[in-house]
Amino acid sequence: MFSQTTEYALRVIVHLATLEGKPATIQQISSATKVPAGYLAKVLQSLARAGFISSQRGLHGGSVLARPVDKINVFEVIQSVSPMARIETCPLGIKSHGNKLCALHQRLDDALGMVEKALKESTMADILADKRDSRPLCEAAKPLAVTIRGKR
Repeated sequence: MFSQTTEYALRVIVHLATLEGKPATIQQISSATKVPAGYLAKVLQSLARAGFISSQRGLHGGSVLARPVDKINVFEVIQSVSPMARIETCPLGIKSHGNKLCALHQRLDDALGMVEKALKESTMADILADKRDSRPLCEAAKPLAVTIRGKR
């Protein structure tokens, strides 16, 4: 259901969140997230255009989150790199259906709506605060500690 680009973008956001404002280079992010460096540059561009990260070139440069993790919801990240399309008109182009979906396409769109709602209600802070044994999208050598608004 979600593209590889979406997976990569979510990995990047998770990784940068764990760095608590310390910049990371493309090579460091690529190594930590297992996203190919060449493709990672394109993902970082999309995330920067959407206002999720900021990047600085040069010595001690790199990428950092531009917004707090509790202000980034999963849906926004997905939409910034590989938008989820809702079904607004008949996908078969049946003129008599127009924007009045048949029962099948209406149910499919309703399901997409539920997924969209769940993703909008899930901030990256929620994802990172989940107490499971595995860290989201990345290998974890130690427990994850993320600072949200100055609190640990």
